[in-house]
Amino acid sequence: MYLPASPAEEAVAAELVSVRPALEAAYTGALGGARAAVLTRLWRALAFEPLPWVVGRERSADGLTLLLAGGGRLEGPLPDAYATTPYVRELLLDGKPHRGAARLVAALGVPHGEGFAAELDGSTASLALSRAGRPDTDTYGSEDADGPGPLTTREWEQRVVDGHPYHPNCRSRPGFSVAEQLAYAPEHRPVVELGLVAVRAEECLLTDGWPAELRDGGRVLIPVHPWQARHALAHERVRDGFAAHPLMALRTLAPVAGGAHVKTALSTRLTSSVRDISGYSIETAAAVSAFAQALSERLDGRLHVTRTLGAVTAHSPDLAAVLREPPEVYADTAAGERVLPVAALAWFPPARSAAWLAEFARLALSVSLRVLELGVALEAHGQNLLVVLSATGAPVRLVYRDLADIRISPARLVRHGLPVPPLSGRLITDDVTALRRKLFGSVLTGALGATAGSAAAFAEAFASAAAGLPATDDTAALLTGTLPTKALTLMRLSPGVPGDQWAQLPNPLAGR
Repeated sequence: MYLPASPAEEAVAAELVSVRPALEAAYTGALGGARAAVLTRLWRALAFEPLPWVVGRERSADGLTLLLAGGGRLEGPLPDAYATTPYVRELLLDGKPHRGAARLVAALGVPHGEGFAAELDGSTASLALSRAGRPDTDTYGSEDADGPGPLTTREWEQRVVDGHPYHPNCRSRPGFSVAEQLAYAPEHRPVVELGLVAVRAEECLLTDGWPAELRDGGRVLIPVHPWQARHALAHERVRDGFAAHPLMALRTLAPVAGGAHVKTALSTRLTSSVRDISGYSIETAAAVSAFAQALSERLDGRLHVTRTLGAVTAHSPDLAAVLREPPEVYADTAAGERVLPVAALAWFPPARSAAWLAEFARLALSVSLRVLELGVALEAHGQNLLVVLSATGAPVRLVYRDLADIRISPARLVRHGLPVPPLSGRLITDDVTALRRKLFGSVLTGALGATAGSAAAFAEAFASAAAGLPATDDTAALLTGTLPTKALTLMRLSPGVPGDQWAQLPNPLAGR
């Protein structure tokens, strides 16, 4: 069935003609796959999230029907909560076929659906653009099993073309033109010129140890992203800075000359959140980093946490930056070790075997559950969690980065004789449900589920890993009942509801 181009798809095509005409044919060819990828992610949300206008769900041998408030019916295939390969090409709303996520949401007529539909339209068009920019010799970033593959973590990060594995807004970049996506997005492999804004030190909140090369007398030089400089800091004088490679997070970059990774503010909504940097995260950066380093020493070398080397804000979420240790420092490159973000494992050939996945899952689950038992819930999704691989490709230890959204339990720390860091605010909680949601919703229903790529592969690959886990209350909760995941679509359709909202997914580990 022919599907005419949507407004966002047409706009991207029109801009490509002027800024990168060589990509136009590839972009047009990628639209069908991008539509299916976003529609598959949307179907997962509709099938499992507690959306108030879905009043019932009827399963049959070959499909699922959603009963909608007002009497409508939405029909599709049996959903797989962990699928990462697009398998939904069409959904039927009251018998009418829909092949585009944006048009389907518009037709549903749900509250706040108009804005969400526009985001889905943009996500689909941007995803097609991202796929169009892949090298011809590197389809989906696949690695020749007999070749060396990329040698740097940054190259692996840039292979993650499709963005978030489960969010329908996997490539939503409102406020970014096509030219800006090509110039700044990691999957297009650009070099980005960061700027510097000079602010008097007394007007800043900053950690000790802010480097001398980012100071000018009594002024602090704050690295700023060029998109931010143009769209949010037009009133500031921006000096020339330094060249850097964008990483998976887009606003976090690795300087071409080496050294600390730079997390910049980027005041636009990417996927779900506006990517500025809060004063709270700057204020707590040093204490959280020192605490995490001490905690990692209890893990027998199986987990390293990248240190925060500096943090600064001009008392504005739009003008702030964090300097972070590169994860590569925890790999012995002379011995052939390399570091991959877990999100890139889908393109690492050994990770396609059940035996390798079981070995990796055993490492990831045992370490993250031990950290939780000690008192910290990591947000260990595929972007924050990295794995160090031996020269033969075996997973040997983990690296965790970005401490801005972990959760710390003082009660658990005290129970294990660990010092409680001098912190308050959103990072601190003893709520067991909140702690487990933070970890299980990232490492299980995010990182490990996406690496497996389907519920069946998840169950097969991780059965042996689950059987060897330590007998704790957290392990018991993990192995029984459903598993939590962020209700990302519900959150986008609930703009007046603060904080995370949750859905429950089938647990492929239950009963094993």
